[in-house]
Amino acid sequence: MAQPAKPAGPKLVAETNDAMRIDPALVRELAELLTETALTQIEVADGDRRIKVCRETGPVAAPASAATAAVLAAPAPAAEQPAEEVSGTAIKSPMVGTAFLSPEPSADPFVAVGDTVKAGDTLLIVEAMKVMNPITAPAGGVVKKVLVADAQPVEFDQPLVIIG
Repeated sequence: MAQPAKPAGPKLVAETNDAMRIDPALVRELAELLTETALTQIEVADGDRRIKVCRETGPVAAPASAATAAVLAAPAPAAEQPAEEVSGTAIKSPMVGTAFLSPEPSADPFVAVGDTVKAGDTLLIVEAMKVMNPITAPAGGVVKKVLVADAQPVEFDQPLVIIG
């Protein structure tokens, strides 16, 4: 006996003997959470029901703003020049996030190469989960090198600035 054609699109009910019901609102909420937190996958479990939402990590994963696309398309110049050794104290990122060199897009950067800073001066900020975290100088000195570009994603313990 011929089966009727099924409509194209995402399946909201799994075809099993017990017909597990999937809440589309929960899936949308999980997808939004992925976007907000820049995660690649998230999984929730409720009893025997498990929902896993994944995002491809390729460049087509999510629409990006023009500024973010420019940062992703062109490798950061600082990332290409680690062979050049600069003596001094490396200030490292305390978290995963996005580094910003100025308090707002149209403002001057907090510091530039050659600037003298004292302990507690803000060098840059790292945004993580919509919270702006100031990265301050642990001691006084001169900014020898800024190792990140504005709006560049950074990893935990990644060197950001060298002070000597």
